[in-house]
Amino acid sequence: MRIGRVVGRTWATQRHDSLKPLRMLLVKDYNPLTDEYTGIPYMCLDKNIDAGVGDQVLIVDDGGPSRMILEDDSAPVRGFIIGIVDQVNIGERYQKLKNSE
Repeated sequence: MRIGRVVGRTWATQRHDSLKPLRMLLVKDYNPLTDEYTGIPYMCLDKNIDAGVGDQVLIVDDGGPSRMILEDDSAPVRGFIIGIVDQVNIGERYQKLKNSE
């Protein structure tokens, strides 16, 4: 699982049947230790979470669990939004690791 921020939406005129009722969002990875968003945005699906641009989200980034959520073994999916993150707290131990770098 990963944490990311929704940075945009995407549309497709043609979709696999299992993806038709889903929203397609662009998500950028978040690193809580550096408090930075990194990498290139990638597509994640949103079934019932109703995430929007600017929301911090919890992502499953594996095809198996994503297909289990859809209940379709043939769905061409990898990234799936499974929750909205309200806040991230880093314990003292990790703060010390961050500050020692």
